[in-house]
Amino acid sequence: MLLNYQMEQSMSDESRFTSQARQLREEERELIVSMLSRAHYREPVILPLETQVIDMQDGGMGGIRFVRSESRHFGKELARGKYMDADGVPVSITINADDRGGLFELDFWKVDFSALKHYPRPLEIEFEAQ
Repeated sequence: MLLNYQMEQSMSDESRFTSQARQLREEERELIVSMLSRAHYREPVILPLETQVIDMQDGGMGGIRFVRSESRHFGKELARGKYMDADGVPVSITINADDRGGLFELDFWKVDFSALKHYPRPLEIEFEAQ
């Protein structure tokens, strides 16, 4: 089921997302659960199958934001990791919470700003302590 998502942010923030939500993919779910468990996240990590996300318009780097009905903003970083993409370019991954403590986004940053060649598996991530 696709939902239209209305960002209550600035126009520059709106341009970073698609207009339709989608379900969280299994590889995204596995990565998030693994990273949060390795970061000793204090809340139970339960991501229902119907979890809705929006793809960030980040040049294909793989970032997503969790859809919620209420307005919210970045709160804090929960977990950080890194891995080497298939083309040898380093990629930083962070999981961020919103200002209410809920999951906010899974953010990828490939240092050369190119698209991901390979979506990481949990065992490929080098965890970075907080």
